[in-house]
Amino acid sequence: MKTLITGANGFVGSAVLRLLINDGQQVRALVRPGSDRRNFEGIDLEVVEGDLKDADSLERAVAGCNTLFHIAADYRLWLPDPDTMYKTNVDGTRNLIIAATRANVEKIIYTSSVATLGINKDGTPSDETTPVTLEDMIGHYKRSKYLAEQEVHKLVKGMSSPVVIVNPSTPVGPRDIKPTPTGRIVLDTIRHRMPAYVDTGLNIVHVDDVAKGHLLALEKGIIGERYILGGDNMSLAKILECICLDQGMKPPTIRLPHNVVMPIAWIMERIASVTHKEPRATVESVRMSKKMMFFTSDKAKYKLGYEARPGVEGLEDAIAWFNAENYN
Repeated sequence: MKTLITGANGFVGSAVLRLLINDGQQVRALVRPGSDRRNFEGIDLEVVEGDLKDADSLERAVAGCNTLFHIAADYRLWLPDPDTMYKTNVDGTRNLIIAATRANVEKIIYTSSVATLGINKDGTPSDETTPVTLEDMIGHYKRSKYLAEQEVHKLVKGMSSPVVIVNPSTPVGPRDIKPTPTGRIVLDTIRHRMPAYVDTGLNIVHVDDVAKGHLLALEKGIIGERYILGGDNMSLAKILECICLDQGMKPPTIRLPHNVVMPIAWIMERIASVTHKEPRATVESVRMSKKMMFFTSDKAKYKLGYEARPGVEGLEDAIAWFNAENYN
């Protein structure tokens, strides 16, 4: 039995990869030429080069595989050319699942995101059924993931593609090499670059628990269904407090109104348009932060047997990893 995994060198993908290897699976990893492969150094696996934007490479990658974990995605809150994100996240997902279906892959786990789900206006946790439309999606990342998930549902119905969808919330933990936007919050806090905060909330989950949820979805997930893989709903103030407590620091006490942060983010984006370096704050991230992005994983718990440790443990493991790797 052979498993293909995309994004094996990424944050969530490398956590799934380790579980598959520990489970004795034969794993083939599809990675882009020249990509950072530190996250699977020393691991015995088959590596094939390709690109989600190259349909021929996808057909070669899925050949002979029984299962597929499609985890790779372009996850950025700002980029100079948004079209590349849609080509990767939407077109690439569609082409890969078509190729896998034609190659008779038995089961596909597609990693979507809670970014595609609705948000309850009263701040209560959302679930897989909370209403949402494309117009509710803030920014190109959310829109691209929403559209990609719609393509997956079409393929399940039109081609009988054997896809189960998982929607991770906000993973934190070790091997966040980029780092992700949430990892950047952790890193900036422990490096004393977080003097203030805005009033928002996230669902924090340990990346290794998200990985376990992927394997549970492979084992027990129902084709066409989706499952939120989350942890603890925490305000940003609480997240920063936990990080600072771990490091013996005083947490920031200045809460900035969103309308104060917005022009700062706009200026940062204007600078980024010249330097082509991702800004620390974006207009889209400030718009998203106006909502409490809280979710419940009850469906995954009851249907898959999913469990998650306290979110603070993910924060602590992220801190330990950034410090051990001397990130600045």
